[in-house]
Amino acid sequence: MSSSKTDVVVLGAGIVGVSAALHLQAKGQTVTLIDRVAEAATETSFGNTGIVQSEAVFPYTFPRAPGEIAAAALGLDPRVHIRYAALPAIAPWIWRYFLASSAGRRMATAMAMRGLVGRCVAEHRALAEPAGATALLRESGWIKAWRTTRGEDHAMADVEEEKPFGLPTVKLSRDDLIELEPHLGGVVSGGVHYPDPLTTPDPQALTQTYANLFVARGGKFVAGDALSLAQSGDGWTLTTADGPLQASAAVVALGPWTTDLAKAFGYRFPLGAKRGYHMHYAANDGAFLNRPVLDVERGYVLTPMRRGIRLTTGAEFARRDDPPSSAHLDRLEPFGRGLLPALGARLDSAPWLGKRPCLPDMAPVIGPAPRHKGLWFDFGHQHLGLTLGPVSGRLLAEMIAGETPFIDPKPFRADRF
Repeated sequence: MSSSKTDVVVLGAGIVGVSAALHLQAKGQTVTLIDRVAEAATETSFGNTGIVQSEAVFPYTFPRAPGEIAAAALGLDPRVHIRYAALPAIAPWIWRYFLASSAGRRMATAMAMRGLVGRCVAEHRALAEPAGATALLRESGWIKAWRTTRGEDHAMADVEEEKPFGLPTVKLSRDDLIELEPHLGGVVSGGVHYPDPLTTPDPQALTQTYANLFVARGGKFVAGDALSLAQSGDGWTLTTADGPLQASAAVVALGPWTTDLAKAFGYRFPLGAKRGYHMHYAANDGAFLNRPVLDVERGYVLTPMRRGIRLTTGAEFARRDDPPSSAHLDRLEPFGRGLLPALGARLDSAPWLGKRPCLPDMAPVIGPAPRHKGLWFDFGHQHLGLTLGPVSGRLLAEMIAGETPFIDPKPFRADRF
C-alpha cells in the first residue's frame, strides 16, 4: 500500500488536538488529524464542567497548610479522593506537585498563564463562528457558591488575588444568588459570580463541531495508531486505517497518554493524571440551573447540560489506568442534592471517568521537542483543556509557522523540568 503525505500530523482529537489542527490548517499547512477511533472528544474532552475559564489565571495547586493536607490524607476533604493502593506509584509526582505549589512558583505560573487564559474566550469565538457552534457557547458565566463563612473567606480570597489581573466578579448575597439561580437549596448562603467565562451545554459536541470545520476546510481525519510514530529521514511515518502516512512534522496532543509515546523518543515528563468523574441527573418539578455552580466547600460542580444536570467531581489521586470507582461520586451526590434539592434520578448507567493530564507546575507543554526536529508537544492542560485548547493551538501554530508568537512560549517549553 502506498503512503499518503501531509505537512503535519496531529496525534489526538480532543479539544487540544482539534484546535491545533485548525490553527495549523489556517497557516496553509496540509494537516491530518489522527485518533484511535477517528472521532473527536471521546476521552478527557468528553467530560468536564463545560466552562471556558477566563478567570483561571492561578493554577489548581496542592494544599500547603498541614491541616488541609491531613484532612485530604485522612479522607475528610470531599474535594479529594485518594486511591491509597496507588500512593507508592504516584508519590514522586505528588511530591513534585507539592514543591511546585509554593507561593512563589504559583505566582510564576499565574504570570505565565495569564497570556493564554486572557485569550481563551476570544479564540473559542474565533472557531465557533465559522464552525456554526455559537449556540453551543453560553454567555452567562458561572458561580462559586458557599455554605459557610469559611467558604466565603476562601472564595473571596481568590477574588482578591485575581484583582490585579482585572477579572470581573460580582459578590452575591443569598437573595442575589437565588435571583440568578432560583432552585438552589437553603444550604448555600452566598456566592461570587464570574460573568465573563463562556460555558457549553455539550463539550463533546462543541469539539466535534470544531473537528467538522477542520474536515470541511479540507483536513483529513482518520483512525490511526499514535504509538506507531517513527522517524523517517527528515520526517515522520505513522500507521493509519488508510495506510502508511508520511509527515514533515508531528504534533503530540495525547493528553495523559502523551508519556506513552514520548518515552519511546527518550523524553520523561513528570505527568500525573488527576482523575475526575461525572454523572447526569434529571431535574424534578421543572427545576433548572442557568449556569454552572461550584460548591466551594465540597469541590464539585453542577452544570446544566443537554443530557441533564451534570455533577463533575474534584480530583481523584490514582494511577492513570486504575479501574474506575464510584466512591468519589457516591460521596458527593448527597451534597449535590442539598445544593439543588430537585436533583432527580441518575441518567447514566455508570459514572464517566476522565483523566486530567497534570504537570507539577500546572502549566502545559507547548512547543518543540528538544532533540527531534519536526516533533512538537501540546499537552498537560490539567483542568483547563476546554479553556486552553484553542489558544494553545494558536500559539503552537505560530511557532511551527516560524512566526513571532503572540506571547512568550518559554514558560511552556518541553525541557523546563
